[in-house]
Amino acid sequence: MPSLSTSLSGSIVATLKERIVSWQYPPEYRLTEEALCREFNVSRSPVREALRVLATNGLVKRMPNRGYAVRQVNLREIEEIYEVRLALELYAVEILASRGTPPKALAALRKTWESIRRTPESFNGADMAELDTKFHEALIFLIGNETLVKELKAINERLFVFRMIDFGKANRVESTCVQHLNVLKRIVAKDVDGARAAIRMNIEEARSIVHTTLKDALARAYALI
Repeated sequence: MPSLSTSLSGSIVATLKERIVSWQYPPEYRLTEEALCREFNVSRSPVREALRVLATNGLVKRMPNRGYAVRQVNLREIEEIYEVRLALELYAVEILASRGTPPKALAALRKTWESIRRTPESFNGADMAELDTKFHEALIFLIGNETLVKELKAINERLFVFRMIDFGKANRVESTCVQHLNVLKRIVAKDVDGARAAIRMNIEEARSIVHTTLKDALARAYALI
């Protein structure tokens, strides 16, 4: 049974991680033990452990004066994350299309995106970011490889805020619906090359505006502090 300190530390890690990946903190935002102890009303022990975990995970970095600073992803890292994501998902649709995936396994996904396409105005950026994330993770899940699912989830955590910003762009919901439905169609048809081309088009469209979404994310972060 975890100790109280461990439970508190885990709760602090979860809260701070959520703030970092959703860009509530800008790059280099300072985190001190004293301020966090006051905010969470805890002793130094769970705060110190939480910061250690976040540093190990690369979300914060230790500063010379014993404080910590938020380590946000930069442009190059975002582009690299998209490269890894693309590689994983190209592999996923290739496996699904080549081995044959029962149409009913994809029916719920198709129904969801057909519904979204009919009433795109019913969904805000956060809604669409969540639905888009679930779509891509669902495809990976169908392979049955838990390691791939875990890796994609970690990638999607860092890209979530960029997805939200992306879906604020005109016609992005419509194009995403069309692309997702095409991916599903190609998988069902066992069209490996078509499925790979469809998922590449979907991911590359988001990747093509990385510069813009990063600027928007920074603006959001500095506006919140």
